[in-house]
Amino acid sequence: QVQLVESGGGLVQYGGSLRLSCAASTLILDYYHIAWFRQAPGKEREGILCMTNNGSTTYADSVKGRFTISRDNVNNAVYLQMNSLKPEDTAVYYCNARDLWARDVWGQGTQVTVSS
Repeated sequence: QVQLVESGGGLVQYGGSLRLSCAASTLILDYYHIAWFRQAPGKEREGILCMTNNGSTTYADSVKGRFTISRDNVNNAVYLQMNSLKPEDTAVYYCNARDLWARDVWGQGTQVTVSS
């Protein structure tokens, strides 16, 4: 079964940093478009950034300049580096992989909490 597993979430203070990881089993992430989504309590899930399989990236305005996505093809993983964190970044963060036929694979999510 195809799986994505996120890790690296936790509690951090305002202005701090975290790096989330998204590791894959049974699929090669390099072939997929990768996106990170987040869902805050009481809000809809929102896409915050994505990277196509050829390396093009798109960032939501809310995270531009603070968050960075990167791939690690050796370890078959994707990372989300989050800097200058704000309380409004508090959410469950999800990794998504989409293939060329628009089939999606989701991870289980990891909680990020930013204290003020």
